[in-house]
Amino acid sequence: MRNKMSYTPDDDDDSYSGWETIKRVTPYLWPKNRFWLRVRVVLAMIALVLAKVATALTPLFFIAAIDALTPEEASGSVAWLMGMSAVGLVIGYGLMRLATVGFNQLRDALFARVAQRALRVLARETFDHIHALSLRYHLQRKTGGLSRIIERGVKGVEFLLRFMLFSIGPLILELIFVGIALVWLFDIRYLGVVAVTIFFYVIFTFKVTEWRVNIRRQQNKADTEANQKAIDSLLNFETVKYFSAEERESARYDVSMRAYQQAAIKTSYSLGFLNFGQSIMITTGLVIVMIMAAIGVENGDLTVGEFVGVNTYMIQLVMPLNFLGSVYREIRQALVDMGQMFSLLGQPPEITDKPDAPALEISGGEVSFENVDFSYEENRQILHKLNLRVGPGETIAVVGPSGSGKSTIGRLLFRFYDVSQGALRIDGQDVRDMTQKSLRAKIGVVPQDTVLFNDTVGYNIAYGREGASQKEVESAAKAAQIHDFIVSLPEGYNTQVGERGLKLSGGEKQRVGIARTLLKNPPILLLDEATSALDTETEQGILESLRAMGHGRSVITIAHRLSTVVDADKIVVLEKGHVVEEGTHADLLEKNGRYAAMWQRQRADMAEA
Repeated sequence: MRNKMSYTPDDDDDSYSGWETIKRVTPYLWPKNRFWLRVRVVLAMIALVLAKVATALTPLFFIAAIDALTPEEASGSVAWLMGMSAVGLVIGYGLMRLATVGFNQLRDALFARVAQRALRVLARETFDHIHALSLRYHLQRKTGGLSRIIERGVKGVEFLLRFMLFSIGPLILELIFVGIALVWLFDIRYLGVVAVTIFFYVIFTFKVTEWRVNIRRQQNKADTEANQKAIDSLLNFETVKYFSAEERESARYDVSMRAYQQAAIKTSYSLGFLNFGQSIMITTGLVIVMIMAAIGVENGDLTVGEFVGVNTYMIQLVMPLNFLGSVYREIRQALVDMGQMFSLLGQPPEITDKPDAPALEISGGEVSFENVDFSYEENRQILHKLNLRVGPGETIAVVGPSGSGKSTIGRLLFRFYDVSQGALRIDGQDVRDMTQKSLRAKIGVVPQDTVLFNDTVGYNIAYGREGASQKEVESAAKAAQIHDFIVSLPEGYNTQVGERGLKLSGGEKQRVGIARTLLKNPPILLLDEATSALDTETEQGILESLRAMGHGRSVITIAHRLSTVVDADKIVVLEKGHVVEEGTHADLLEKNGRYAAMWQRQRADMAEA
């Protein structure tokens, strides 16, 4: 059995069968504790039945009108309607047609609220679930493929709700009513011909459509790949320009589009084959029935009106049957798309709260890693028996070479992952026993690369605390030393920052990130290489803001540049997941060990630069 956590949104996952998918979507169609929505569903079904009754009665008025215009034929099977004038029968025919359309529209109007609520609830559940999935999942996912699965899945639900209920269901009803009419008006031989025709028509349609679904699946896969490549290329627009790689990106995109084109051509050809085969079967059945009716008229067994009526009923059957292939194909494809989405919804979050887990309570802000082991993969351990304590109001710096496990400390602190062995405690409380929401509410982070929403500067700062006033936002901006810059912009706090904040410089984005975290006002602060991407002049200004920000808080600073942590209360040197040294800056230089060597190397590099 496949490991659940190895699932990626790009998988062509068929783990949900058609019936499982239908059962999965049924609660959205018949929602609990929603009496009036259920009433709407029932009324829509009643309107559907009435529409089909009107559809079945319409040809009877047409037959009677023709026979009324040929009085010698008035003894036909609809003689019971002959008390009406020809004009009255024509009016009755028109009213039946209007009733068919009216009840169909009433059905759609009644069901619209049910369908749209189902789509909204399902889309919201999917959105919430994606946010609940682990960091491990999101690190391996492709945004384009994930968004495509959600988009196609939600559309699939809409299609299934509409066409399965209002195409397949009505078609079955219509077949029943027409069958009754054929037996009543004519005899069972007509029903036999129609039944055999429909049997072979349905078998042919389903077989060919199954073949076409496989082609459509290939088409969807190529479409997803093309979308992934397009989004990935656009997100890395500057990188593409740096390496003059426009043609290379275009060629990569075209590979997927060529595969899409080939699958689309096969889809078109197979559709032609399907339509022509369906036409042969329907036309054959229609001609046989019409020949039988013509012989009946010649023998005096049927009226001219009944001859026309046979043709009318056959055409009534042909119209919905013509859509059967495309509807069935779309339903099959909708089931595949929904199956992928429900498989996504079925992915269990790696990190979950314990039942009735309490909220984290902060008394001083002490953070302690106690004999912590951790590995992302079984055969690659990152941290080994890590012991690290941050006292209330203390600043601890974690330094070391790349791959030593520095950033992992931050991920464990936010509980993006759980420790493999040992414990991580805050004020004596094991973070695994607390709710994730309360834990993350007490910790603020300034990351190496502050990513902003494509909205205003004010929105991005206010994101630090929901419901913050404009005055509080401006106070946070002043503390982060970016208020003056913001008000100098033409639109001030309403200035759009662009996707990922690309309209701002690195230092400006970093200050917005600091302001956002200051507004959150957390008792514990994580600085994850917050200045490593900045120039020296900008770095000094940011460091001043960070020092002021850390005052009175417990701070963990993860740093690459040692010059940024010389004032820390304690510096911990990590190497391959082990603590190899710890102490103040002065103490570590006196030891003349690993830290001192790193310090001398960085000073030499700076002097050379």
